Amino acid sequence: MLKIGIINGPNLNMLGKRDQKIYGNLTLEEMNHKIESFAKKEDIELTIKQSNLEGEIIESIQQFSSQVDGLIINPAAYTHYSYAIADALRDCPIPIIEVHLSNIFSREDFRGKSVTAPACIGQIAGFGYQSYILAICALQDLLKKKAKKN
Repeated sequence: MLKIGIINGPNLNMLGKRDQKIYGNLTLEEMNHKIESFAKKEDIELTIKQSNLEGEIIESIQQFSSQVDGLIINPAAYTHYSYAIADALRDCPIPIIEVHLSNIFSREDFRGKSVTAPACIGQIAGFGYQSYILAICALQDLLKKKAKKN
């Protein structure tokens, strides 16, 4: 069974209350349920964490690096300035995809720069909770191809 970890960064615990034009109307719990339902159908074991604290996010990355086959991260505002998270992602030996609910490139100028994305194999943004579903599909495909090579 494929194992994937998901890390959600700061303020994502406020989904459903935040600007719904940008982030949608789902709460974090509702979004997680949709993502978990998809993963279950695909026979994927999912572990989801959320933290508002940079150090906890780094610890989660380090823990997941030996516990899962692939990682999905939404660093939220840390995307734009957390070199510490970027370094932790670079040190992680598993494939990582950065996701965002909104299209960060269509928002304020400062949001168009990601210091964390270069440490990932790719970035998916702008599709709401489906950004996570697309990332799961991409990791699933990548890891299946990798397994066939070995």
